[in-house]
Amino acid sequence: MKNMNTTEVVNQEAQEQLVQETYGKLLDEYMHSNHRQKADLIKKTFDFASKAHYNAKRHSGGPYIMHPLAVARIVCNEMGLGSTSICSALLHDVIEDTIYNVDDIKKIYGEDKVLGNKIGEIVEGLTKISGGIFAEQAVKQAAQQDEDQKSKQVENFRKLFLTMNNDIRVVLIKLADRLHNMRTLDVMSQEKKHKITGETLFLYAPLAHRLGLHAIKTELENLCLKYEKPEAYQEIDKKLKEKNLILKSLFNKFAAPVDRKLKIMGFDYVMTKRIKSHFSIWTKMETRGLPFEEVYDLFAVRIVFESQEGFSDKDLCWKIYSAITDIYMIKPDRIRDFVSNPKSNGYQALHLTVMGPDGQWFEVQIRSRKMDDIDERGLAAHWKYKDHNIEEDAELGKLLDTIKVILEKPTPDLIDTLDEIKLTLYESDIKVFTPKGDIKTLPKGASALDFAYELHSNIGNTAIAAKVNHVLVPISHQLSSGDQIEIVTSKTQIPVEEWFNFVKTAKARIDITTALKRIRRENAQQGKAKLLAVFAKSEIEPHSSLIDKVAAYYGFTNREDLYCAIEKGDVPHYENVKKILKTKSDLFRMFAFLRKKEKGKKEAGTAAEQPDGEPKFDRKKPFLLTKAGLNRDYVLAECCKPISGDETVGFIDRNKLVVHKRMCPSAINRNSKYGDRIIATVWSGHAGLSFEATIKVEGIDTIGVLSSISKTILEFNVNIIRLVIKTMDGIFEGNIKLNVHNVEDVQQLCTKLSKIENITSAFRISE
Repeated sequence: MKNMNTTEVVNQEAQEQLVQETYGKLLDEYMHSNHRQKADLIKKTFDFASKAHYNAKRHSGGPYIMHPLAVARIVCNEMGLGSTSICSALLHDVIEDTIYNVDDIKKIYGEDKVLGNKIGEIVEGLTKISGGIFAEQAVKQAAQQDEDQKSKQVENFRKLFLTMNNDIRVVLIKLADRLHNMRTLDVMSQEKKHKITGETLFLYAPLAHRLGLHAIKTELENLCLKYEKPEAYQEIDKKLKEKNLILKSLFNKFAAPVDRKLKIMGFDYVMTKRIKSHFSIWTKMETRGLPFEEVYDLFAVRIVFESQEGFSDKDLCWKIYSAITDIYMIKPDRIRDFVSNPKSNGYQALHLTVMGPDGQWFEVQIRSRKMDDIDERGLAAHWKYKDHNIEEDAELGKLLDTIKVILEKPTPDLIDTLDEIKLTLYESDIKVFTPKGDIKTLPKGASALDFAYELHSNIGNTAIAAKVNHVLVPISHQLSSGDQIEIVTSKTQIPVEEWFNFVKTAKARIDITTALKRIRRENAQQGKAKLLAVFAKSEIEPHSSLIDKVAAYYGFTNREDLYCAIEKGDVPHYENVKKILKTKSDLFRMFAFLRKKEKGKKEAGTAAEQPDGEPKFDRKKPFLLTKAGLNRDYVLAECCKPISGDETVGFIDRNKLVVHKRMCPSAINRNSKYGDRIIATVWSGHAGLSFEATIKVEGIDTIGVLSSISKTILEFNVNIIRLVIKTMDGIFEGNIKLNVHNVEDVQQLCTKLSKIENITSAFRISE
């Protein structure tokens, strides 16, 4: 302290006081939880974590220990987990960021080796790879994978999922860690924000959804929108606040008669209005091209009741349903019984939509306190009710089993492995039945072939057709909830590449990939045997260089392709091997060039393609998207086709920058996997340059409407590239592809088009 001035001393004392106050809040929250009271264990862990992170600072300048404390509070207060999880949260960055290792952590707990080993295992699972369990595999793959396939982020995710199979608390604490990082994201650089929000939207929010952590999933999505589309977020937030009084009035008018009836029936309950999340509203506005004012389902009514002795929660849900439908007229096609058929993430509730006062539709969600706990706090609430043997635990087991299958049968490409795991985190599911009446849960849009693979890999590999509700259909047939399916198989059937076009589940894709690789290996072995027999018959020693010449003669750059083609009968006259080997052709020279180039790549590595080799871009400051640099220094992504004025992000790919719209799904996907290649971008100097944009127009088909559209477009001095209009039963919709100067052109044009009589909407789409 001798060299510190008075201000620094005061600041340090204030920070230490803040740390102690936050620790006190953590202890208080834990002591009021329903877990066994082990405050001494938490104190011991906190003291060690404080020592380990002593003098370390966060990006905000505050003490680093505040982050583990915040994560521990989320784990305790928002997830409802116990002392083991809280201690693991306090220590989650120790191995990665300090001089201590996992053995040091185990020693904290002295004689209690079981506890020390468990906390050490969880903390190790939360630690990023720095060599680690996949390092050797990554080195082996380096020669055959390009830079896209060697992302360390993907290895970190894969390690996380492997540990998740051993202890689900690893992922729960990781979600708490991510939530706190998102809450404090404003101090990060722009490219860091893109990386973290990309990862969050791509993987963490869907994972929270699948684990039933509704509140955390919603907050993660809202925070992503806040940082990626700040103007849109602020606009929605402002309009929600403005509309709050109207929504409150509508709710009170709807709730009054329901409240009276339920009290007479003796229910102990709480009725609230649940506002749609900012992210959900924005998504609906974007996908449907709606203004905020036309998003009508802004809130739902939620009734949470206490269980009653002598009645099942399911019976009580239907009693409340009956009471509400005695008051208001129901919309029959909008009943959703998630009590009898819970969602795959454990969600249970009874949904109905009724016509309320003033001609307003109201969605009502009816659920017990237990159901509400499980929806808001997910897996942690399962443990609270663990004596009830609830069905959601079985659903979680299915998720873990699916991920385990993916990790046990990984593709050579780690990126594909992550994508397959992502496919297991579905937004919606269907329930279908086997011929014996067993229920199977599949993603919405799944085919009969997905069902076959769900039953068994061998059934999927040999499937030729299916009987859905006793009607014969092809294996590509898309299933619906309630279908009963019987699979027809044949011993002669084998998987084909085309099956990837209509399967949805990760298990099906993994099993097909595995089968195709096996078939390819078998074909290659048989084709190789045939070629070696020809060499033997011709009395020629089958040196590898000679086989390479045969491959080059037929245009193949590797032997395995040649062997497979021979087995399939796609290589004519290969028996004339003497004649082939005597032939001099450009193919041989080309093949030699390719081999030399490949060898040079292996020796030199791919440093020239890596952004951290000889950097062409300065990631510390935004890259200027100039008119001169277009197609020279950067290109515009085809998937979302950004135009001048769009909020964009750049992705460094082989010394060229690919520019995406910030919320483009493809950009979110790539940003989540290769965060070290993200760069912030700013538009500059595009006057006189044209960009392609497509506007979707919808409305009532009347005489003169097309003429009005054309005249309006001409007013903006932009060129029409293509105009396609479709009409049906008096309604029309059209796509207009234009050359525009910037995003302001598009916004003004959409506003003007939407004001034309009989046009209901006009909005930009990606095409």
